[in-house]
Amino acid sequence: MDEKELELVIVSPEKTIFKGYVKWVDLPGEVGRFQVLINHAPIVSSLIAGEIKYQCGDARFRVKRDVQVLEIKGGFVEVKNNQVSVCVEI
Repeated sequence: MDEKELELVIVSPEKTIFKGYVKWVDLPGEVGRFQVLINHAPIVSSLIAGEIKYQCGDARFRVKRDVQVLEIKGGFVEVKNNQVSVCVEI
């Protein structure tokens, strides 16, 4: 992992949806959308129906990939030590 990336894991009760390194994550929080960047403060939040957006990339080669979008019905997120763990219902 590059020190300028977050480790993102998105799971549902059925399967792992995504596991990898991202530049940022944008989430539909209970009190409004919020974005998680590198070195974000620890947080636990519930999520409402909406879109999770994240940008993958490979810092070693300075490659930026398209923004990925996942429609969810709700869930929870925990951010700690540049690791973002999301459990969602899709």
